[in-house]
Amino acid sequence: MTRASRISLAAALLLGAFTVEPRARAATGCESSVPYVSGEGGYAQFRIPAVVRTTRGTLLAFAEGRHTTTGDSGDIDVVLRRSADGGCSWSPLQVVADGNGDTRGNPAPVVDPRSGQVVLVTSYNDGSVSEAQIMRGQVTEAQTRRVYVQRSRDDGRHFTRPHEITAQVKPSGWRWYATGPGHAVALTRGPHRGRLVVAADHSAAPRAGSADTGREARYYGGHAIYSDDGGLSWHLGFVDDSYTGHDNANETTAAQLPDGRLYFNARDQNGLSPGNRLEAWSSDGGETLDAAYTVQPTLSRVPVVEGSVLQLQGAEAPLLFSAPSVPTARKAMALWTSTDQGITFERLRTLSARKAAYSDLVQVDRDTVGVLYETGTRTAYDTIEFRRVPAP
Repeated sequence: MTRASRISLAAALLLGAFTVEPRARAATGCESSVPYVSGEGGYAQFRIPAVVRTTRGTLLAFAEGRHTTTGDSGDIDVVLRRSADGGCSWSPLQVVADGNGDTRGNPAPVVDPRSGQVVLVTSYNDGSVSEAQIMRGQVTEAQTRRVYVQRSRDDGRHFTRPHEITAQVKPSGWRWYATGPGHAVALTRGPHRGRLVVAADHSAAPRAGSADTGREARYYGGHAIYSDDGGLSWHLGFVDDSYTGHDNANETTAAQLPDGRLYFNARDQNGLSPGNRLEAWSSDGGETLDAAYTVQPTLSRVPVVEGSVLQLQGAEAPLLFSAPSVPTARKAMALWTSTDQGITFERLRTLSARKAAYSDLVQVDRDTVGVLYETGTRTAYDTIEFRRVPAP
């Protein structure tokens, strides 16, 4: 071997020692894929999608894996599939939080902009109790809703064990508690840059002497929790505590607007006000609301269901919203766009006329938006599909 050859070989070996995994790249010609099919992999049903894009470009599609039930309580795991090609193909299913007979769900993932780690916040309850029992206060402290956090330092391949943060974010007197579901928000500008914000909802106990049981929808309210240290410690932010029955904020989604404010969009759970969507803004990173939740009238065709918002990148980029588009039924998943920071929305496109329910949005790349959503022909929960659409 010549001296030049030995130098070339040494350089190649040295380079190989420091080679890192290439960033994920989207495949060409892919419009959709189906990462979850109910009835497969030992699960009766998959529900409650959430999706984020890591700093390496990998898509992480979370869901609830419901072993033997199609209800919201029972033996439920938080599961994950990863995609390195923009959502065209997916890795084998992995269990991120094992229910072990109990209920773990409502995944709210976010990528910490400082460390690049994936932070996952989820909710828990004993698998033998229902939401109705929890709202009526008919369960023990061990059985009721609790809140946990996990993290991944290796692009979503492995996660730490769930660590409980209930005492930090759930006041006494609250009964129901739900994180998200759907992706959480990492603030990238303004005085709270780096803050992680999880939109959430809860129910409160009736006042002493009330004839109410606590199961009434009027006791639902929205709130937010936030972390300023990458998810190590958590704080309770704003609390919507009107409980009048006029606006009943329930499952909530959030986005940071180009001007730095946070926009919150919530499901109105059978409130007396017209329409099924509520909205509010926060100028202090989710600690308080600028004003109470009010009805979003331009999303009047959305039924009572979870939805997702996503602020696309760029100073002039629009705010997106996804949800079914038939007021009286969960069907016809659609996208709306707002160019005035959530004040008004216009229908952008309908993805399908099929039955559809929960969804979550992610920016795959500069030109592509991903919609991870529940859909099917027999029921709205036959599959969880990932659809790639051009960014508006």
